[in-house]
Amino acid sequence: MANKIIIFSGKQYSGKDTAAKIMLDAMPEYKRCAMGDIIKLTYAEQKGITYDEIEKNKSQYRQDLINLGNWGRSQSPDYWLEKIIAQDGNIIVTDVRIPHEYEVFKSAGAITIRIEASRKTRSARGTLIGENDITEVGLDNIKNWDFVIDNNSDYETLKTNVNKIIELIK
Repeated sequence: MANKIIIFSGKQYSGKDTAAKIMLDAMPEYKRCAMGDIIKLTYAEQKGITYDEIEKNKSQYRQDLINLGNWGRSQSPDYWLEKIIAQDGNIIVTDVRIPHEYEVFKSAGAITIRIEASRKTRSARGTLIGENDITEVGLDNIKNWDFVIDNNSDYETLKTNVNKIIELIK
C-alpha cells in the first residue's frame, strides 16, 4: 500500500506533468505513476519485458495495452486505481481527470493539487482537443483542492510555486 499519494489535475497543457516533474526531482523518495503507467507496468510484468521497452515501441504494444486496460475496468471500475494505491512507497499521480478518480484518491488520503492555466495560455502551448470531454471538464467544480497553482506565467514561476508546496508537505 502506498505510504503517501500526491495527485495532480488540470486541463490539457496546464502544466501537470511539468509541475509533477519539478516535484519528483526535488523529492526522489516519490515515484511517478500516471494512470496509463500502471497498465504498462502490469503488462511489462506479465510479458517479462521492461517498461522502457514498451515506451520505445508504443505502437507495437498499443492494442495489447488497450485490451489490458479494458480487461481491468471490466473486473472493476476501480481496478487500476486500486493497483496504483496498492503500490509500495510514495506515489505522484500526474493525470487525475474525472470525479471518480479524484474521490478514490482523496479517500485514500492523497494530497490534491490542481494546476490552472487560462485557455489562451494553454492553446499557446499546444493544440486543444476535446475541450468539453469529461476528462477536461469533470473536475472543474471541485473546490476542496489542497493546493491550486496558477500556471499562466513562465517555468521559473511554476517552479517557485511547486517548491512552496514541497516545503509545506515535507
